[in-house]
Amino acid sequence: MTMNNTRSVWDYEDIVGRCLLEDLESLGEKIPGTVQHVNATYTGGGVAEILNSLVPLFKGIGVETEWKVIRGDDEFFSITKSFHNAIHGRAEDAIAVLVDHESVNVVDGIELQIEELKRRKSMFETYLRWNKINSEEVTLDGDFVIMHDPQPAAMIDMKRRGKWVWRCHIDVSNPDPLLWSFLKESISKYDASIFSTPMFSRPELNIRQFLIPPSIDPLSDKNIELSQGQIDTVLDKYEIVQDKPIITQISRFDRLKDLPGVIDAYKLVKTRMDCQLLLAGGVAADDPEGLGVYHEVMKKAEGDEDIHVLLGSPPFTDIEINAFQRASTVIMQKSLKEGFGLVVSEGLWKGKPVIGGATGGIPLQIINGVTGYLIHSVEGAAYKIANLLKNPELAKTIGENGREHVRHNFLITRHLKDYLLLLLSLENPSGVIKL
Repeated sequence: MTMNNTRSVWDYEDIVGRCLLEDLESLGEKIPGTVQHVNATYTGGGVAEILNSLVPLFKGIGVETEWKVIRGDDEFFSITKSFHNAIHGRAEDAIAVLVDHESVNVVDGIELQIEELKRRKSMFETYLRWNKINSEEVTLDGDFVIMHDPQPAAMIDMKRRGKWVWRCHIDVSNPDPLLWSFLKESISKYDASIFSTPMFSRPELNIRQFLIPPSIDPLSDKNIELSQGQIDTVLDKYEIVQDKPIITQISRFDRLKDLPGVIDAYKLVKTRMDCQLLLAGGVAADDPEGLGVYHEVMKKAEGDEDIHVLLGSPPFTDIEINAFQRASTVIMQKSLKEGFGLVVSEGLWKGKPVIGGATGGIPLQIINGVTGYLIHSVEGAAYKIANLLKNPELAKTIGENGREHVRHNFLITRHLKDYLLLLLSLENPSGVIKL
């Protein structure tokens, strides 16, 4: 996808001021070549959302930039989804469970391990085959090539020129050892890697590592200001009545988002005060588990008319997601694992108090007790929800703090500057970058 549209950084002047934008233009003039971003999907998930804003801004400051997407069959994306879970430490390895179980003898355990190794070998071969196919079909000849997440990581073996960077958007603090050993063979060949938080860095890679948190675009349809009339129109469309507080989680239907746990927390609050729950999200194109999770959530929500489970199929418009968040009293992101969680910054930007799982990149965004609350359990989530519903002034103050925290740390303009500095650093690793 070669994006022809550009966007001026000066559109953001009223939000971030002149100094940062002048820096961006100056840095853009110094980038000595072309940039290519590569990921697995144009739609669904935070990576695609970021690139939709970031690539036009690269082009707007004069940096020739392309966005390319790899392809694969259902088996490939099922495998890379299992990679995603295993990197997050959610390998669900039946072999590890069974071999430790008292009822399995040594012979059975060895046989199971052999079968598991065969299964893994087949998965790795399929993964490498599709990376090779994409290497032959996708022309990657940029001066800087940025590969996003594990799906295209092995394409490094076909590198011919330029500086290649592996950008990891997920939590790799406790990966499945066998899978990480396999992926590390490819990732270690890159010129550099990018992680979202310090806890994700992997010193064993023996390549340069940069820390760049993700960001939101305050001028995108998902984050622009909306009138009350626009909000009302969206809620009316989905038959959501604003007669009681709304607790909302916007996320993909993914087990790591712990949607059942959100329902349990809501039910605890519901025993003490009247409220409603909105769970809205979609299914990423490269996530074959999504529909199954959606059906599980629907079953758990049965019988409660105040639980609204909405599947965006076709996807919700960004304006609709924006309206859901702006109509909310409290926003949740009760993730069990999280690379960053853009919806946290989205909620904070709208001046809403956000409660999130104390995992991954969420603690970068939520300063506990200041811009929101970090929680570790269903009971903890319920307690914080109830406290915010009972204390609207506290909720307002926390929301205001959160908006300013995002303004200074998690907007797309800061993200663009970080990338430009990284590219210049790769070109001149021992020099001084002058604006």
